[in-house]
Amino acid sequence: MADYVVEFGKDGRPVESDGRLDAAAFHRNQQAIRDVLARLLHGATGDVLEAGSGTGQHVVAFARQHPEIIWWPSDIHPQHLSSIAAWREHAGLANIRAPLRIDLSDPAWCAEMTNGEGPGPLTAVFCANVVHIAPWAIAEGLFAGAARYLAPHGQLMLYGPFKQDGEHTAPSNAAFDASLRAANPDWGVRDLGELEQLAAQHGLRLSETIAMPANNLILCFVRSSES
Repeated sequence: MADYVVEFGKDGRPVESDGRLDAAAFHRNQQAIRDVLARLLHGATGDVLEAGSGTGQHVVAFARQHPEIIWWPSDIHPQHLSSIAAWREHAGLANIRAPLRIDLSDPAWCAEMTNGEGPGPLTAVFCANVVHIAPWAIAEGLFAGAARYLAPHGQLMLYGPFKQDGEHTAPSNAAFDASLRAANPDWGVRDLGELEQLAAQHGLRLSETIAMPANNLILCFVRSSES
């Protein structure tokens, strides 16, 4: 199992008796993210997978906003998977599936993606705050899997801090990057150009770069019809 992603439930925040975890970042960013997804997924149907769902709070908010979409949360950490399942039960929404255990370092992601127990060709993949708190191999597996499982013209949407042309977009992001690399040299804020090159290797192209609050971005990559 790849050693990546900071685990919720170990940050001192309370854990509900049913296992639901609460992420402070969710309360800060969820409205801004939902506003962008409302446009990017306008009129969309089918299956959307969230890679690295963390607590499970985001996928519940997305499912409420897009009842016409079937949402597939996923993570690798056992406590996250328990929290996602608890939030799913708490919400009682019919369009959220049970969480998948996905290791993004494996381009195949998980057996359910190919054995008929998982989603069909994906309309989109959403991934927030993962690729910088993880080795580069996680980004490689994320893009490889997205290329494999997205339907033609499907979208891979990444949220988080990113460098542009090798430069940080804000001093706070530079400080955050330094702290990440001090904690693990394989982590760090990724450069947009590097991600574009990785995407191109897998038949994906960057279609939009959307500015978000707190010096974050949403990057939207689209799968070509030929790949």
